[in-house]
Amino acid sequence: MTIALSPDQHLPADAATLRQAMRTLAGGVSVITAGIGDDRTGATVTSATSLSVEPPTMVVNINLASSTWPVIRRFGHFAVNILSEDQQPIADRFAGRGGLKGPARYEGADWVTLVTGAPVLIGALSAIDCEVEEAIERHSHAIILGRVRAVTVGGGSSLVYANGRYGRFSD
Repeated sequence: MTIALSPDQHLPADAATLRQAMRTLAGGVSVITAGIGDDRTGATVTSATSLSVEPPTMVVNINLASSTWPVIRRFGHFAVNILSEDQQPIADRFAGRGGLKGPARYEGADWVTLVTGAPVLIGALSAIDCEVEEAIERHSHAIILGRVRAVTVGGGSSLVYANGRYGRFSD
């Protein structure tokens, strides 16, 4: 539902309206990965960003009810795998489409570890390997600050997400 408002009108500040508003913001798609072996899991997010470059630090927001949060807390690491436009199937798997959970989400792609032990996607547009520096639990999510320990940088175009669908960034 799209509603055009004049500057003097507003909608209620509730979950549904905020969700509707945030869906209009296009975001780069990343897969947050954590864990080792059969204790691996992950989630697709558009909420990964750098906090600072000195020292190199990332911020991710993870739902407290997700299977990913307890694994990040337990292992103290995570990787931000920034997806390219041709990696939508990976985004779908880690978003839970198809019902895959835990280590089953990793099938069909190649993974390595860098410094922290968090799984890193071979062929990701970029991957940022982080050690948890601090986690702040607020409302429904954990705000996780990660000290960057290793980075890989590839090439290509980013997978983006807005208004409930994937797209690509073009020049």
